[in-house]
Amino acid sequence: MNQKNAAASTIDPEDVARFSAVAAEWWDMQGPFAPLHKFTPVRLKLIREWLSDHFGLPDSAGIPFDGLKLLDIGCGGGLISEPLTRLGASVTGIDADARTIGTARLHAEQTGLDINYRACLAEELAAEMPGAFDVVIASEVIEHVADPALFAASLAKLVRPGGAVFVTTLNRTMKSLLFGKFAAEYVLRWVPAGTHDWSQFLTPEELGGLLSEAGLVPAEKTGIRFDPLGDSFERSSDLGINYAMLAVRPETA
Repeated sequence: MNQKNAAASTIDPEDVARFSAVAAEWWDMQGPFAPLHKFTPVRLKLIREWLSDHFGLPDSAGIPFDGLKLLDIGCGGGLISEPLTRLGASVTGIDADARTIGTARLHAEQTGLDINYRACLAEELAAEMPGAFDVVIASEVIEHVADPALFAASLAKLVRPGGAVFVTTLNRTMKSLLFGKFAAEYVLRWVPAGTHDWSQFLTPEELGGLLSEAGLVPAEKTGIRFDPLGDSFERSSDLGINYAMLAVRPETA
């Protein structure tokens, strides 16, 4: 059976093995995850802005997320989990790869942060802890899973009524094929060749449809572009390559 089409799990063993091979390099700013380090500021800015608006959070004492239970799916080495913990959230980070979770735990210990890291799948945690989180984040993950519909359903199951789901991913366009796939992997060599399967990219309409079918209501979306002059990513009206989306779970089903 082709495991990428297996309905029982969202895991793609090939992708897990690929990221596991470089697990120790998550916090090397010049290493294979350097593009994610550059991508992190803009996604944190969007998370902070959208969640503050959704929950009506005051930016008090620099910890606006104090009291929020937040799940970071596909957390990797903790590039998002750590700054969100510093913003006051109680963070659980999960990843399919145990080696990567080991790296995340070690770095959190070294920086004095209390983060609950677990090696498990989203659907496993959804069965164990339905509705346990105020916020569920899946940043640069859904394009790597074997079953996007099951993954979206797991996101919806994990977030509480009234909570929010934040997703970033790549659009399936000719522009993303040229720049998000070939340029990133073969010209700029930001990520190893074969990291992305363009056919698995989702358009905003497809992602919104999956989230809606899972019982969520898409509320916000924006494009994200790379600024070569600033060597950084920034918010954009162009959703042709990278984009972010926020969806909320209604208070009543």
